[in-house]
Amino acid sequence: MESRKLFRSKIQLLFTLIYNGYLRDIRLVKAFLDVPLKKFIPKELHSYFKIYTDAPMLFYLNKENPETLRTISAPHMISIMLQQLLLEEDDDLLILGAKSGYIAALAHKLAPKGKIVILEANQDIANITQDNLEINGLQDKVRVIVDNPLNGLPELAPWQKILVTGAIKQERIYPLLLQLDSSDGVLFAPIGENFIQNYTQIIRIGNEFYGKKHLQVRFTPLITQIELEELKLMTEITEINPRDDVPEHQLSIENILINYGSDILGEIGLEPFSKSQTHEINSENVFLIALEFIDQAIDSLRENENLSYWANSIDNIKIILDTLQRIKTDRKDVTEYIINNINQIKSYNLIRSDLEKGKRSDTTPLKRDIDVISKQMREVKNLQENIKEEIKKIKKQ
Repeated sequence: MESRKLFRSKIQLLFTLIYNGYLRDIRLVKAFLDVPLKKFIPKELHSYFKIYTDAPMLFYLNKENPETLRTISAPHMISIMLQQLLLEEDDDLLILGAKSGYIAALAHKLAPKGKIVILEANQDIANITQDNLEINGLQDKVRVIVDNPLNGLPELAPWQKILVTGAIKQERIYPLLLQLDSSDGVLFAPIGENFIQNYTQIIRIGNEFYGKKHLQVRFTPLITQIELEELKLMTEITEINPRDDVPEHQLSIENILINYGSDILGEIGLEPFSKSQTHEINSENVFLIALEFIDQAIDSLRENENLSYWANSIDNIKIILDTLQRIKTDRKDVTEYIINNINQIKSYNLIRSDLEKGKRSDTTPLKRDIDVISKQMREVKNLQENIKEEIKKIKKQ
């Protein structure tokens, strides 16, 4: 559970991203809520930057080799990346460049049924990423492989989605495009040389490729240096053997043509291939993910007896509730009910804290301790049951 100060900064950041139009996918809002950024940054680097500002976050620095400095992309850029990939829940995603594992952790929330693989050239960064994934319980959800990202992973193709997290030259993306699923596979990459690139979205439909340049960005080059028996730079384009399911007019690197003039990508929304629901943010689904967050927080409370943990969790729930009160919904009564219950639960927590510190009188029977805990847990149980019922109602609509 993040500290109250850190969590408040996160909530403020998320609503700033929503207000400025960067964050548009409600699933990604929930992912940001669930995934703690601090756990993807080494402790010795926590003091370098303020967490949950809309700026790149340093996660790797070799002081003997300062040019190896690496950052996690700014939250607005991560929002753009993941939304333009158009992730569906069962998509397989290949990420080129680890970014400490944070982007992969968010992506797993959007595509929980797909496989996610990170290709990272730097062994140290790969080790940091693997450790971060294990700390967050994602070691079985995201795989990290040390290899040249420019090669992709043709042996595990086709990929529904490919994300490139470092600057890459136009000609280097062609081997990757051949690894895209021919049924609407999407690649998103900062393509260009020198200091400025175009973050570009490319979709594959059959053997046709359609591109859209979204915005100009400034990324460090994608690392391609591999630590094997000795360091060497691998930048050659690798020819990919065509798959058996490719039509007779088999594609090759030489005859790939990206059509940037088509308006196909301009017509695609957050879920172009989904007919059942929208992921666009509105007050109703914001209310829903807030309830789901509170439900998860209560689950963690019931599994933890530490009073400090309880106090911090309750404060974070109250931050969510304060935010809900500022959103125009038809569920003000539900919010008020939860606020009253949380305040009651907090009061019991204060009493427990006083009892634990020995502030009760010597004549206070031990039964008082048990009664307070029982009443608090009863309040927690009732609140969670009501929240779950409200979640069901919203999902049925």
